[in-house]
Amino acid sequence: MKKLIPALLVCLFSGCSAWCQARPTASRAGDLQVGVDYAVANSDYDQQHKIRGYGFYADFDFREHFGVEVNFHQLNDPFNPIYERSYEAGARYVRRYHFLKPYVKAMYGRGVFNFPTADNQSTAANLAYNQVDFGGGLDIPIISRVNVRAEYEYQHWFGFPPNGLTPGMVTVGVAYHFPAGKPR
Repeated sequence: MKKLIPALLVCLFSGCSAWCQARPTASRAGDLQVGVDYAVANSDYDQQHKIRGYGFYADFDFREHFGVEVNFHQLNDPFNPIYERSYEAGARYVRRYHFLKPYVKAMYGRGVFNFPTADNQSTAANLAYNQVDFGGGLDIPIISRVNVRAEYEYQHWFGFPPNGLTPGMVTVGVAYHFPAGKPR
């Protein structure tokens, strides 16, 4: 009996200690990364020029392979007073192959198009349209907590005259990564 009580106390305290240490590691919900990008799009509104611009994005992976993304893009035509602005949110699926993180995404959002006047000197209207986006890309960590990204995104703007707007966009970006795990 003298040996049983100390053995039970050791088991009790070691089990409690292991439970207490496991709890903080599970307290983080997932991976977060926030970044900026440079974008080039082939807009089918004006076939003569590629539109260029910038964007912001944030990804939150709440499971190993599943997450959400939100992004914003502002793309301008360098020769006309035309721009395409989009706000999007949706789901993403990511796989990890060693340090590479390829992903695909499906998003829904709102796009704003700035129409030019007949003489292309000023703007005639600024109208918003619903849109869906499908894309994929690759995140690569370059240094601790910094990722670079290359991505292709296809957008479809509903109700845009005459048949909808369908730009294809290529982006290159950099993001700060807040990894999941034990909080500091």
